[in-house]
Amino acid sequence: MRQARWLKRILWTLAGLLVLALAWLAYLAFRGLPTLDGEIRLAGLAAPVTVTRDAADVAHIQASSPADAWRALGFVHAQERGWQLEFNRRVMHGELSEVLGPATLDIDRLLRTLGIMQAARTQLKALRPETQAALKAYSQGIGAAFAGGHAAGAPEFAILGIKPDKSSAAQWSAEDSVGWALMMALDLGGNWGNELARFAMLEKLTTAQLWQAWPPYPGEAAPTPMDLATFYRELGAYADSTSPAKTAQAPIDAPQAAWDGLARWAQNWARDVGTLDGKGSNNWVLAGSRTNSGKPLLANDPHLALSAPAIWYVAHLKASASGAAPALDVMGATLPGLPIVVLGRTRGVAWGFTNTGPDVQDLYLEAIDPAQPGRYRTPQGWQTFETRDETIRVKGQPDVTLIVRSTRHGPVISDVQPAYDGLLNKARYVVALRWSALDADNATLDAGLASNRAQTVDELRAAYTAHHSPMQNIVMADTQGTTGYFAAGRVPVRSDRNALRGVAPAPGWLAEYDWQGWLAVQNNPSRSHADIQKQGWHATANQKIIGADYPHHLGSDWHNPERMNRIATLLDEKPQHDIASMRAIQQDVLSLSAQALLPHALRARPAHALGAPVMQLLRSFDGQMRQDSAAAAILNVWAEDLTQLLIKPQVGDRFMSLYGKRHFRAGLQNLLDKPDAFWCPQASCDALISQAMDAAIARMVQWQGDSPASWRWGTLHPARSGHRPFDKVAGLSKVFSLSEPSAGDLFTVNVGQYWANEPDQPFANRHAASYRGIYDLSREGADLFIYQTGQSGHMLSSRSRDMASDWANSAYRPLQFEPAQTRHTLTLSPAP
Repeated sequence: MRQARWLKRILWTLAGLLVLALAWLAYLAFRGLPTLDGEIRLAGLAAPVTVTRDAADVAHIQASSPADAWRALGFVHAQERGWQLEFNRRVMHGELSEVLGPATLDIDRLLRTLGIMQAARTQLKALRPETQAALKAYSQGIGAAFAGGHAAGAPEFAILGIKPDKSSAAQWSAEDSVGWALMMALDLGGNWGNELARFAMLEKLTTAQLWQAWPPYPGEAAPTPMDLATFYRELGAYADSTSPAKTAQAPIDAPQAAWDGLARWAQNWARDVGTLDGKGSNNWVLAGSRTNSGKPLLANDPHLALSAPAIWYVAHLKASASGAAPALDVMGATLPGLPIVVLGRTRGVAWGFTNTGPDVQDLYLEAIDPAQPGRYRTPQGWQTFETRDETIRVKGQPDVTLIVRSTRHGPVISDVQPAYDGLLNKARYVVALRWSALDADNATLDAGLASNRAQTVDELRAAYTAHHSPMQNIVMADTQGTTGYFAAGRVPVRSDRNALRGVAPAPGWLAEYDWQGWLAVQNNPSRSHADIQKQGWHATANQKIIGADYPHHLGSDWHNPERMNRIATLLDEKPQHDIASMRAIQQDVLSLSAQALLPHALRARPAHALGAPVMQLLRSFDGQMRQDSAAAAILNVWAEDLTQLLIKPQVGDRFMSLYGKRHFRAGLQNLLDKPDAFWCPQASCDALISQAMDAAIARMVQWQGDSPASWRWGTLHPARSGHRPFDKVAGLSKVFSLSEPSAGDLFTVNVGQYWANEPDQPFANRHAASYRGIYDLSREGADLFIYQTGQSGHMLSSRSRDMASDWANSAYRPLQFEPAQTRHTLTLSPAP
């Protein structure tokens, strides 16, 4: 009996200690939530700054000078998104392995090789003095937040054993902001990856077969007349066929084994950077003649990888003029890391971006001197590689020394990008990258800062003439009723003798493949207010933006026009539009691609026991990719299974390294519309169509049970906002990442792009509308916004995910210069 009492006391004591420990951990965690009310002393301020949060959780920053507004924004970004700044700074500096260990070495090696921070240091020096001052003030705000313990609460710091006041983000500098702008350009660059993918496919295919699987833009011929397959084989560019391709990362040390998902992610990121199909967005502007109010409406939804926290933070910056610095009053989506509103409006003018997609990246095959491997061939003879040593600190292991090589074109990426292993003949060649964004004259942040003060379309257009990289389609509208469109950015001019036209790696020793200069900014695509008035609207959705009469070469890798065609149909369906119709268009989920594929799916004769009810669902399918649609799930899974059955056997095992983030949907449609015996037996794809349907049904049964009528696309296709880096770490992913059922597919206006080669949730929506904005130029207070997580980056805060359900279910929040309600008021006072 006495032993039982003692046992009970021990158990109660242990339970009490556990409760106290949990309470202490909860206290520590919640203590780190951002301070939203009261007063905080902030070093560097010239006068007090007020930070209010309205009912929509928009942060309104009111300062007596622009410098104080930028400094306060840095503070707010740090207190709300401290870990995001830490992670992003480590990525662009190539310093992830210092805190995450050898799992992330592939990313560090690639970023060190690209030289993002070397380029940023050079570019910073050439920016206007006011821009440099803005970046400095912003970085001071970040530093003050970390130094004062106001950015210390994110649990990621504690989990990884990082002291926030000694962290990377605490040292954020002006050049880091320039570096982050370059990282955004890298994220939106695509031609580099397309060139590599074509080169890889041509190892197994003829040139004609390449253009079957990767067809040109609809209605156009192949972008180059060259026989690319023969060209590369005659150069001896491919590795010996017996050389194994690198398909998996090197073994991980035993203490690191729990992080193997992170290691796979890092290697895939380094392999796939620049390869994502469908990078882009939607935007459109309506002239007043096509709106109920008589003034323009503008809508924008940039499509970026979904993350937790989101890439955006919504804020309003208001400051009085100070000295030579004009007043500031601008509101919209900011990027933590930059002191500007990237997407949004001032009191007078609104704007929205989509990715133009010009060819500003070229890969060059650089021939190695067989007698002296430290040299490569140029038009003037052999030249020595430029080299520099980079030391990468690795948690728990010795430092890694990386020798970075560069040529006259740029960094040698084949040394560090896993995609070249087993593909490129490295005994004869390296591959170097020429990328416009790395040039010293990149003044993109000058343009961004100037845009935040524009009040008219003309002023906004003038501000963006300095924009460099990445090139963006900008639609504009002002309160005076003027509209406009301008493709802002730098585009290289290629020689008429360059028959490759940037579609695949070029011989680096031939001068005709070198860039010849830059397209004059006045020759960039644009449309005046008068042009837009004639049609009533102008829209872009990453489609080809130039007609046959445009005399300059911009590129060849345009997104297929399904989204653009659907937007045009919806804009033309109504003679007059309003905010409600803008919302409806942004939320539209009719897939023109699904409608085009459906007749081929209906040819299936599945042998599966559930074949009959599945085919009945498809026969009644209207192409709407709704969350509750079973047919949407069936069609998408079938399309991916069929893509692999058609293309993988001909391209080989390397296909899976190309597939997933590259969808090959246009190629699938082309091969089904024009069957060929190389891809389909006896030039009939019917057997493969049925085989793919059986495979799709089997997968759906495994995932959602044996009742097809109850299958749901939204369940199969959740919008997954992955945390960096814990989304890929077992045991932490479910805590730090967000998931909501979602609609749409790769080709709907409301985009929901999945990465079908992902082992975990291959149909999860991972790349979608990262922000939705609608701007009514007829009156203040009617604008709307939403994005997929929440303003806070602290996972224990309800504000870190309170937008998720609204975003997934077509709801918005008001975006107002003068909100009726204020929920929080924080005063930032100058430190004594």
